[in-house]
Amino acid sequence: MSQVQLKETSVAKLNVQLERDGFCRNLIRELSGLLQDVVGLEEAEGFISIVGQNMGHQINNSYKQALQVSNLDIQQVSQVLLDLKQRIQGDFYVIEADENKIVFGNRACPFGEKVIDRPSLCMMTSNVFGTIVAENTGYAKIDLQETLAAGDSGCKVIVYLKENETSQAGSGREYFQTAE
Repeated sequence: MSQVQLKETSVAKLNVQLERDGFCRNLIRELSGLLQDVVGLEEAEGFISIVGQNMGHQINNSYKQALQVSNLDIQQVSQVLLDLKQRIQGDFYVIEADENKIVFGNRACPFGEKVIDRPSLCMMTSNVFGTIVAENTGYAKIDLQETLAAGDSGCKVIVYLKENETSQAGSGREYFQTAE
């Protein structure tokens, strides 16, 4: 067997836009797009919802452990939702808040431009938020009124904190505390 002499080139110095974060976001975009195309948007949202719920439990437990509490109060829940989005390069902020709901705005998706035309990825926000709120308060309803994925200029997410007339009048997905 003859040995092939490889010419040494400086491939590592090429201007190729490839790094871990971009690679992972592309991977998630392609997976969500494939799911949407093969099983449809509703089923794709269902699959991604399960991932979001599992991540919501993990994130909730991480914050409770870091804060050394067994349960987050509503102020801590609000701060956690904002902080987690900042840590993953979202740009969420509170538009308004009262005892029934928190309305968040967002100018930047953690998935960046990869979220465009991938509304199923918004189930990550819905389920992570819904899981964290419900696990600490007993109930949540998440209404994704506007999303970057749908082509809106930003996101508007209403987080209902209590099951009452206000939450029942709104649309969205409901979440309930799980038995441990």
